Amino acid sequence: MEITNVTEYEAIAKEKLPKMVYDYFASGAEDEWTLQENRNSFARILFRPRILIDVSKIDMTTTILGFKISMPIMVAPTAMQKMAHPEGEYATARAASAAGTIMILSSWTTSSVEEVASTGPGIQFFQIRFFQLQVYKNRKVVEQLVRRAERAGFKAIVLTGDAPRLGRRESDIKNRFTLPPNLALKNFEGLDHGKIDEANDSGLASYAGGQIDRTLSWKDVQWLQTITNMPILVKGVLTGEDARIAIQAGAAGIIVSNPVRLVTGQRQLNYIIATISALEEVVKATQGRVPVFLDGGVRRGTDVFKALALGASGIFIGRPVVFSLAAEGEAGVRKVLQMLRDEFELTMALSGCRSLSEITRNHIVTEWDTPRHLPKLYRDHQTREQ
Repeated sequence: MEITNVTEYEAIAKEKLPKMVYDYFASGAEDEWTLQENRNSFARILFRPRILIDVSKIDMTTTILGFKISMPIMVAPTAMQKMAHPEGEYATARAASAAGTIMILSSWTTSSVEEVASTGPGIQFFQIRFFQLQVYKNRKVVEQLVRRAERAGFKAIVLTGDAPRLGRRESDIKNRFTLPPNLALKNFEGLDHGKIDEANDSGLASYAGGQIDRTLSWKDVQWLQTITNMPILVKGVLTGEDARIAIQAGAAGIIVSNPVRLVTGQRQLNYIIATISALEEVVKATQGRVPVFLDGGVRRGTDVFKALALGASGIFIGRPVVFSLAAEGEAGVRKVLQMLRDEFELTMALSGCRSLSEITRNHIVTEWDTPRHLPKLYRDHQTREQ
């Protein structure tokens, strides 16, 4: 079957992966309302395109924390990728590099930071990578991870700030999820953190519950700045209040994300606001002082455009990456990034935008805009959904 959009990879991944592994990558918290709302909220944003504009040349390049990339589409942190494919994080890193974009490497990977840093055919290869971090009770482990990432050439730390405890993933409980015996959390080998033991809910829940520091606070953002020169992005912000505190704490950027754990996508607290619905509030609160990114629910180039129209500097994708990895390895991840790039470029052209700077709030209409300004098409769309 010819793959024509990124969502088609999920069905292939479901067919190829063991049920426990597929459910781990695909599932969300409890009855997964917010997992679905992340997608549904994009569908409630409509376009206001401009016409008769010369779009023969489209420039999608942008600069993130001083690094020029080919497009505002980047790879989110996704854990344990060798469960999806034998080459795991290596394949994803190569695909992101080939696309000229940024990959965030999860700290809970089946390949170490040093191993991922060594991927690529040569020093001329594009290799801009960030490192995702949880803060553990043992701060020496945290320091070692941060310094290893810095030595390996990673360019930023992405601090997961929304997971002091694991959410309740019922599929993991039913499956008694545990990491397959042939794999290990490579970044923790030799630190007494490399093995997930089977226990009451799932091996993963038992492990994380015993290691993650529940006292994590904004002071720890400042503490991280004392042990590294890398900029720190805070992941998991959903409110303007937290956005302002993040800036005060010294964050170099903000990622609007549902509470996540190990794999991107809504997996923690259910019935919370979708990321695209929270984005504009966060952007307004920052007043342009730091870049704001979006993670969650992006499946189309049109979604990328909508996020940028609401003020995002870029977006991160997770599940499409791991599903395409399971289906076709590195080639699948490359194809996902290329399909999203092509769709985004087409959306820009059909909206009359020749560069990212020309994408504005006026190009979209949302459910929270003044009702009298909403087009009849939008009101009809709402009625059909109800």
